[in-house]
Amino acid sequence: MKAAVLYSPGEAPKYVDVPEPVVQHDDEILVSVKAVALKHLDKSRARGTHYSTSSGQGEASGERGVVGGERGEASDRLGAVGGGGEGKIVGGDGVCLLPDGTRVYALGAGGMAAEKAIVENNRIVPIPAGLDDATAAALPNAVFGAAMALRFRAGIEVGDTVLINGATSFTGRIAVQIAKYYGAKRVIATGRNPQSLGELKRLGADEVISLLQPDESFAAQLRQVHQATPIHVIIDYLWGHTAELILGVLKGDGGFGVKTRLVSVGSITGDLVQLSAATLRSVDLQLSGSGLGSWTRGQVKILLTEILPEMFQLAADGKLVLETVKVGLKDIETLWDAVLPDGKRVVIEM
Repeated sequence: MKAAVLYSPGEAPKYVDVPEPVVQHDDEILVSVKAVALKHLDKSRARGTHYSTSSGQGEASGERGVVGGERGEASDRLGAVGGGGEGKIVGGDGVCLLPDGTRVYALGAGGMAAEKAIVENNRIVPIPAGLDDATAAALPNAVFGAAMALRFRAGIEVGDTVLINGATSFTGRIAVQIAKYYGAKRVIATGRNPQSLGELKRLGADEVISLLQPDESFAAQLRQVHQATPIHVIIDYLWGHTAELILGVLKGDGGFGVKTRLVSVGSITGDLVQLSAATLRSVDLQLSGSGLGSWTRGQVKILLTEILPEMFQLAADGKLVLETVKVGLKDIETLWDAVLPDGKRVVIEM
């Protein structure tokens, strides 16, 4: 069968012939893959730069099968998969057909960017008939990065004001829509691309703030928003300097204020921030993160049995909007490092 195999972390995967995987455990199923989204997570895990790869054991960090990563001995089974050397099939999840023809979204026990793959039978979500393969493949990772942060880490409540920092990304766009769906009264979105910021208003953002303006102007605009409608929830995909600016805006003057829950989901613009002790003392601030290792097993079960089916249906009904770029598996080498317009995701179709 054909697959996208990574032989070296510094190179793009190769389109090669590999042996068909073999089921070795009672909880596994051999499936025919139809579509796999190419995500930042896949690339960073392939390069070994994602924090979840540092231990080399997904189970140890509580992520067994959450994104189809290195499930125990599953990574060893990939071993020598063709091309004259050892490599790993990329991709952790996707849309596939079960042996009986049922179309599902599934988390892989190994790599998924291949014509056939092994998945775990308790990590499968049915796909509504009205939802196309590309959308069904692209949506789940964004739901992981948006719904889990909003619902379980921020504890969003109806009537909250929500700030999405870095909302022009694919996941950021989904976060804007899900925040509204979960009852946010007001959603503020930040980003760099003026056109993308304008599109966010059509997706539900009540106000957009450009990150291209000088720091003083950005802080002043956000401070004005915070004074008018205090920010309850911040979902941050950027971290770094913009997070420092936001935290500075939250700093109080000794008066009473609302509780603000800031959830870090990504760190595109930097892994570290400076946080003033005065900010912590002057505002009721909850800092947390949302990602592999931060969710409980119970929350992951809810994700697969309740949240994803609900989001799939919203997308099927046209109430959750996303854009994909569909490509063939044979093009993996050229598209691996391709730069897409804001808010779009590459989906590999078999």
